[in-house]
Amino acid sequence: MNSSNQITRRTMLQKAALSAAGIWVAGNSTQAESRSANEKLNIACIGLGNQGNANLGLVSSQNIVALCDVDDARTAKYAAQYPKAKTFADFRLMLDKLEKEIDAVVVTTPNHSHATIAINAMRRGKHCYCEKPLAHSIHEVREMNRVANEENVVTQMGTQNHAGENYRRTVELIQSGAIGGVKQVHVWFGRPGGWRRYKRVVDRPQESQPIPKTLNWDLWVGPAPMQNFHPCYHPHDWHYWWDFGNGTLGNMGCHYMDLIFWSLNLKYPTTVETKGPKLHPDSTPFWLDCHWQFPARESMPPVEVVWYHGRNTPQPVLDLGGPSWAAGILFVGEKGMLAADYNKRILLPEEKFVGFKPPEKTIPDAIGNQRMEWYEACKGNGKTLCHFDYAAPLTETILLGNLAFRVGQKIDWDAEKMDAANTTAAAQYIQREYRTGWTL
Repeated sequence: MNSSNQITRRTMLQKAALSAAGIWVAGNSTQAESRSANEKLNIACIGLGNQGNANLGLVSSQNIVALCDVDDARTAKYAAQYPKAKTFADFRLMLDKLEKEIDAVVVTTPNHSHATIAINAMRRGKHCYCEKPLAHSIHEVREMNRVANEENVVTQMGTQNHAGENYRRTVELIQSGAIGGVKQVHVWFGRPGGWRRYKRVVDRPQESQPIPKTLNWDLWVGPAPMQNFHPCYHPHDWHYWWDFGNGTLGNMGCHYMDLIFWSLNLKYPTTVETKGPKLHPDSTPFWLDCHWQFPARESMPPVEVVWYHGRNTPQPVLDLGGPSWAAGILFVGEKGMLAADYNKRILLPEEKFVGFKPPEKTIPDAIGNQRMEWYEACKGNGKTLCHFDYAAPLTETILLGNLAFRVGQKIDWDAEKMDAANTTAAAQYIQREYRTGWTL
């Protein structure tokens, strides 16, 4: 490809949010220009762990031009499968060297580095697929969405159930009024401590274990405070340390709360309060109850959303006649209830809905999986539904749950000012400090 053709192609792929008909769409782009619809996207994959491997495989029909991971063993492994891809440990070096070649990035790193990577890429006009939760702090969430809007790149947050049949049909049931106005929702994830492997490690290890020879620990820590290497952080359990992750609520909340946000057209809560164990300064709680209050939305009434994790099916769900599932969502409406999880949904009480005829489809089926929906939208084929304009308030709400727990009191949330109106103690958790050299 000669240089003029390359510039034309990049201009088409990165041009701000045109619909397939060529209509300008202001703000965070859900779709790019259609003239490049038959071309393959040049994608850089950043983070090649378990989920990174899955994401890489699901975008492999495109041109994988770069592989980036702080562990050289991972990049070497996948370089053998994608011999045309260049390999890097530092995403900044990758973006500097391949800025003219990369059209889009897939960010699958620990939460604490999502924003620094995604913002750096989007400022260069790269479309962005970023794993959930969108970012590590509320300020980062807002900045990611702001930059995405400024650059008009196509975005998608990685919550794969958003592209699934079950979630789409559940949204249609709720929005059709099948159970009437919803004033309360219960959502629970019963696994104690989430997916934590080092279950007995709650205090920060003081000793330093040998850093694997292939791992660049300084790059892995990135913007977070430097800590000694320990397997309780890497490769998996970073989720459960405040410096790197957002606990079980942050890890699983986007999956389950996604269905609630989508069904009820939620955006920002007005209050949030929690109940949990004694706050630990370093590690996240094994169990947590969280209550958010949301205002009315057009014809939808105000609603309370209650999250529980770390125990069996919560008693309030059983008292209402809900299912004794290990994890799930119970919408409580004026005419009935709807229980759902990733793959199933049921109207309750069942005897009331015998012979019930589901509403007609109003949400188109996804084209393949969520990653395909994203990269096709980058080329003008369809639109993303979990774009950052949607995913940012969802992630912010989840992070507010952790914020209320860490502050230790009910939070009156002023979304317009991005501030807790009733306490100054929240500021330290709304916007975090960064290690030297790692500011946004």
